[in-house]
Amino acid sequence: MVNRLDVNDPYFAIDKKLALILKTGQILMENAADTNRITRTMKRVAAFMRINLDAFHIHITYTTIMVNINGDNQSVTKFQKCIKHGVDMTKISAVSKLSWRAIKKNYTLEDYERDLKAIMYAKKQYSRVFIALGAGLACGGFCKLFGGDWAAFLYTAVCASLGFEVRRYCRKFSINPYASIAIASFASTVLAYFVHFLPGSVTPWHPLLACALFIVPGIPLINSVEDMLDNYIVSGMTRAVNTILMVFSMSFGIVFAIRLCQVEDFTMINTQPSGPYLVYGIAAAIASVGFSTIFNVPKRLLWVVALGGMISVCTRNFINIGLGMGLPTGSFAGAMIVSFIAIKAVHYVHTPIHVITLPSVIPMIPGVFMYRLMFGIININIIDVNSFIKVFQSGITANLTILAIAVGVAIPHMFARSYLGRGKNEHFKRVLRRRSR
Repeated sequence: MVNRLDVNDPYFAIDKKLALILKTGQILMENAADTNRITRTMKRVAAFMRINLDAFHIHITYTTIMVNINGDNQSVTKFQKCIKHGVDMTKISAVSKLSWRAIKKNYTLEDYERDLKAIMYAKKQYSRVFIALGAGLACGGFCKLFGGDWAAFLYTAVCASLGFEVRRYCRKFSINPYASIAIASFASTVLAYFVHFLPGSVTPWHPLLACALFIVPGIPLINSVEDMLDNYIVSGMTRAVNTILMVFSMSFGIVFAIRLCQVEDFTMINTQPSGPYLVYGIAAAIASVGFSTIFNVPKRLLWVVALGGMISVCTRNFINIGLGMGLPTGSFAGAMIVSFIAIKAVHYVHTPIHVITLPSVIPMIPGVFMYRLMFGIININIIDVNSFIKVFQSGITANLTILAIAVGVAIPHMFARSYLGRGKNEHFKRVLRRRSR
């Protein structure tokens, strides 16, 4: 590796190098990679380009990435804006693999640029119709996890699929993303209200609880917690604010629909799982695979994510209901077990750990308690003291559960990173030494 900025270095095209490094970081940030992964991947790419890492500096926020190189007689700084945020696990995995492949195969800058552009402009693996169907199945799985019957599962899936299409059209016409969320949640909730008049279901109100949960910002929330635990405070706080705005937008659409349809308080219906673990395991697998289509998880990993969803939800239900230790504790255990398993599984499926863990734990998001809190807030002027206490308890449970899921995913990965990192660093150094010969 070159230890200084050398104008005779054939890789010296420093402006182009920095542009490619920034583009690498932009792809990761705009597709929901956590900040630690973005930093590590950008440094790996800089090392491939023979930039001395002691002279290479990165500053990352949610909307801007900045890099600087300090040489003997010069300092170069460039930055890149990150505007269009979404979730695409395939791109995260592909960029990670490219950074290693570039080192091992001794890529030129042109080779790296070619492959990076291919990743940037790659189409999603799933068709528009298939993703809408996946969104519907994800919410249908939630409905079943909330205690709904299979007819309610079907009704929820239809309403959510149509709501997802509404959001897609809002994006197509460049409507504000938060307004798009409100419109989509409104449409899904209104549709779910009308399907409760249809025959066939003994749990007709459950679709209202689950129809808009394809919008639930589980990945931004988990990333925000992990960023703050990794001491990327600015990025983590910005992700958290974005998550709050998404939840408020979703809540606004749902509340507007509830008011328009004059819906009574449906949130106190029984949502306690009562069937066999296998049934709820299957529902969790369906929900995980459904979200995987939205997140563009590689097709080859769908069975892994489905298995992870089954493990997380069954673990949560056993600890929460079987042992009576509470929903936050059960959710924390489910997320942690999946995260520990994923640490080993990534060596066999060759993908970043979050590509497996995040879709697997999304079915544990406590949607019912979030609805109860929201419904209590909009009716704060007419509820009695006992009802207010229940609303407060629902809010505490929802927030603790969400935090437990995020921490449960993050902590095993953070502790394992130092252990796994030693082996990766040694491998990284060996590859670089071979490359420099």
